[in-house]
Amino acid sequence: MFVTGRLALLLAVGVVPVVVLSLGGVSPWAAAGVWVLLALGAMGADAAVAADPRRVSVERRIAARVLRDEPLATELLLTNAGDRRLRGRVRDAWQPTAGASAVRPAVDLPPGERRSVPIALRPRRRGELGTDGVVVRSSGPLGLAGRQAWIDAPGRVRVLPPFTSRRHLPSRLARLRELDGNTSVQVRGQGTEFDSLREYVRGDDVRAIDWRATARAGTTMLRTWRPERDRHIVIVIDSGRTAAARVGDGVRLDAAMESALLLAALAVRAGDHVHLLLFDRTVRGRVTRLDGPALLPAMVDAMAPVEPQLIDTDWDAAFAQVRRLTGRPSLVVLLTAHDEPLAARGFLATLSGLTDRTRVLVATATDADASDPIFDDASDVYTAAALERARRDAGRVAGAVRRAGGEALVADAEALPPLVADRYLALKAAGRL
Repeated sequence: MFVTGRLALLLAVGVVPVVVLSLGGVSPWAAAGVWVLLALGAMGADAAVAADPRRVSVERRIAARVLRDEPLATELLLTNAGDRRLRGRVRDAWQPTAGASAVRPAVDLPPGERRSVPIALRPRRRGELGTDGVVVRSSGPLGLAGRQAWIDAPGRVRVLPPFTSRRHLPSRLARLRELDGNTSVQVRGQGTEFDSLREYVRGDDVRAIDWRATARAGTTMLRTWRPERDRHIVIVIDSGRTAAARVGDGVRLDAAMESALLLAALAVRAGDHVHLLLFDRTVRGRVTRLDGPALLPAMVDAMAPVEPQLIDTDWDAAFAQVRRLTGRPSLVVLLTAHDEPLAARGFLATLSGLTDRTRVLVATATDADASDPIFDDASDVYTAAALERARRDAGRVAGAVRRAGGEALVADAEALPPLVADRYLALKAAGRL
């Protein structure tokens, strides 16, 4: 049972008759007691007359997946199997990060009928979100009290990474089309494949003129080239303790996922094969042997439940998993963070064994640097000194990565995805993949 604010109002209204009766010689305590008993009796009768919420059955309509920060419309179907009209409210017991409204929808449910109650969600956290049921409150006709019951109605939704970096995809695809010979701008690099012949256009590289084809056609003909295809790109996302660091508005793991999705979308359009591995000391997620439109849905589905683990990543085991995905990858992209030289020793020692076999990019998301810090007090000075020390250490680790044969990319969470994509395109253009 529950009571409403009307009961408190009814008790407060009782002050008037108590005062009037006390002026007539009646004991104020006796008058107040009688009034409280009458109010309690009305409350009990009101709750007894209310419809039984346990006679309500609940069905749920909800999508299985939604992107983080995107609105999701869900629906509760309430059926009244009782013989009384139910008037009250419903509360769907989603966890706070599901973004359900604090407003409890009102319901008016005649006996034997079904009503639909919309529940709007806006998930704020990636992963598996769920609810085990709903609370139904049935108010009495006086509105003083009512009955409530918990009804089991489990629901689950998987919240996927938002892929906000997709806004960078059109511009990178335009550059990819230029590399593929679909526009008048052509590039030629070591290792590229001959594509076709076309007529010479002012501004083209004269070194690409095919003189034999020119003699046959009677006009200047140009060879066009395209980057080699069917390369294997392995993306490794570190889900160890460094992935839990706050970067921008989220954690480093989220920035790594955005970079992986943008790179994968671009590589698939370029005709390459993409493999994904989320790893710390065990495999948290893996996507392999998928191409075309099925790749990105599989990747976001594998990423959704992964959370940073507060343990150090076993890089020997991670690189062993890379070798199992594909025998000889053309490019391995490590989305991790090693900004402390002593802690990075194990990673750097293992990295040299991987760079002997393939090209390696080590990409790290960091906080945006303040170019002109303002020192208002001593704490600002210490903060600036700590940031400078962190930048210096990160620079030392990046230098060690280059000496080990890899390439180091460092940027803030917003700039890292396009930076990784641009480096991939530069490697394709140079024929180094």
